[in-house]
Amino acid sequence: MKKFIYILALLSSSLIFAQNFTLKSSDLKGQLTEKQVFNGFGCSGENISPQLSWENAPEGTKSFAVTVYDPDAPTGSGWWHWVILNIPANVNELKSNAGDPASGIAPKETIQTRTDFGKAGFGGACPPRGHGYHKYEFTIYALKKEKLNFTSNIPAAQVNYMIKANSLAQATLVAYYKRDRSSK
Repeated sequence: MKKFIYILALLSSSLIFAQNFTLKSSDLKGQLTEKQVFNGFGCSGENISPQLSWENAPEGTKSFAVTVYDPDAPTGSGWWHWVILNIPANVNELKSNAGDPASGIAPKETIQTRTDFGKAGFGGACPPRGHGYHKYEFTIYALKKEKLNFTSNIPAAQVNYMIKANSLAQATLVAYYKRDRSSK
């Protein structure tokens, strides 16, 4: 009986000290700002992807991928705002505006694939006017593969399928945004 209690105590203490895979952002504070709003489709934001950082990736992580998805878009299948993959395992941050492929801010090994806006790179929030708050899910995936072989023209939903098939862990930050009937 003493052995059982000792083993149980060891297991409990190791669970207490286990660290969780976590996604953070110095730019996201619960609601998106004009910086993260799309510039087009009737919206006039700055279309700048937020700074994202993560910690405590699981053992065996060989790369990372980030997606941004709006499940509230009135399409029947949501809206993909960003997919960036093949982020090296030794990287733990994407700086603000890394979602602009022309900026050169994202690590050079990464690939940004086509969003539902029809092009690669970050596409900010742009819900229909008066549609209420939309939820924007910023998710980091720790992957068991160093590279997923895609080009920038592959649709986000197809890439997301492979990301999930190769995921060891994920962490999500949620931010909200709405356009009033009178807003930009």
